[in-house]
Amino acid sequence: MNKTLLSSVMVKNRDTQAKLAAAMGLSLSRFNAKINEREGAAFTQTEMAFIIKRYHLTNDEAMEIFFAKEVAL
Repeated sequence: MNKTLLSSVMVKNRDTQAKLAAAMGLSLSRFNAKINEREGAAFTQTEMAFIIKRYHLTNDEAMEIFFAKEVAL
């Protein structure tokens, strides 16, 4: 998960974590757990689809956000 890229998309769309969490029916703490991938928390396919539709993301953008793997150098 590339939380920096998701955050930049949210800012670009004048959205906040609190607004997005509420629109998705999640508590802010649960949303934060998912965005930070704490304790195995992750967005479901339905939640990913919601975010993709909300921000009109391309397939490439969605892949970069949701399936990015950080590589340590």
